[in-house]
Amino acid sequence: MFGKLGLYLAYPFVRYALIVGVLIALCSSLFGVTLVLKRFSFIGDGLSHVAFGAMAIAAVLNLTNEMLLVLPVTIISAILLLRTGQNAKIKGDAAIAMISVGALAFGYLIMNIFSTSSNLSGDVCSTLFGSTSILTLTQKEVWLSIVLSIAVVIIFILFYNKIFAVTFDENFSKATGTNANGYNLLIAIVIAVIIVLAMNLVGSLLISALVIFPALSAMRLFRNFKSVTICSAVLSVICAFAGILISILAGTPVGSTIVAVDVFAFAVCYAAGMILGGVRK
Repeated sequence: MFGKLGLYLAYPFVRYALIVGVLIALCSSLFGVTLVLKRFSFIGDGLSHVAFGAMAIAAVLNLTNEMLLVLPVTIISAILLLRTGQNAKIKGDAAIAMISVGALAFGYLIMNIFSTSSNLSGDVCSTLFGSTSILTLTQKEVWLSIVLSIAVVIIFILFYNKIFAVTFDENFSKATGTNANGYNLLIAIVIAVIIVLAMNLVGSLLISALVIFPALSAMRLFRNFKSVTICSAVLSVICAFAGILISILAGTPVGSTIVAVDVFAFAVCYAAGMILGGVRK
């Protein structure tokens, strides 16, 4: 098995997939804790469907770099989603459902009407589930992912205290002079960037799992925000790395395999949390 793994690692596309996969998993886990605690977990699902719609339009327009269209559209949608979710007439969960379902249907409709591919079903499956796209990354896409991932990590570190305050008590942070709306907007934009990056890793339908599961797993073991965030990051990176390696060795879809490993890790953490909880009592 190790000989086979060493043979695969000799190929650049495998190394690219591991680098990008680990970085995306790290970014997703850092802000995933915030989304779970703010009860806005499915924002990832909604934005991923928006990204799917934008990607469909980019494919129809034959854009050589889909990121030029997908990233701005997803960021704008994140801002609109945040504003709409604060509307008393349209609550956050309804806004997410409205935008995600509409974008998904619109994207698939465009791909069918203006299809330029002879394998439409394969293209849709790859976009939705990330079956092969992570293994077809170019060097430019890898560098772009590295730069954006580093930017996300730096933003999280620089604004850690403000993100913590907005996450746990938004009203109190406003009372102390913190621009809560501004930091919520920053979080929404960063999540949009993470979603676009994660499209190649797990596909649009599985992105929520990449954001939610590591955070929930860490919460089974720790109660402190900092400890949960660190544990979530470590678990997410390990699961992404293991998922990609298992996928390559077993020939299974990359995205689904990573999510399956995340689910297994959650089950282990849940059991460990119950045992530790019983011991503490």
